[in-house]
Amino acid sequence: MHETTQAQAGDNTPRAFGWCSWHSGYAEGIRLINFQEQGSGPGGGAFACGPCIETHGLIPFADQPCTPAS
Repeated sequence: MHETTQAQAGDNTPRAFGWCSWHSGYAEGIRLINFQEQGSGPGGGAFACGPCIETHGLIPFADQPCTPAS
């Protein structure tokens, strides 16, 4: 089972609200899953809510292992 490296949010901790790319709807507590860098332009990212992270076995970007550039 995957263990998170981030502390759990308390009851009074603000949580992110935004668009979940997996179920295509707004949700509370979204996390960045992956991002695309572009040479010129803003790039973009894919976010997922807690239920979609659990259902699809996603690993939030902040919890992914660091790999050296090749």
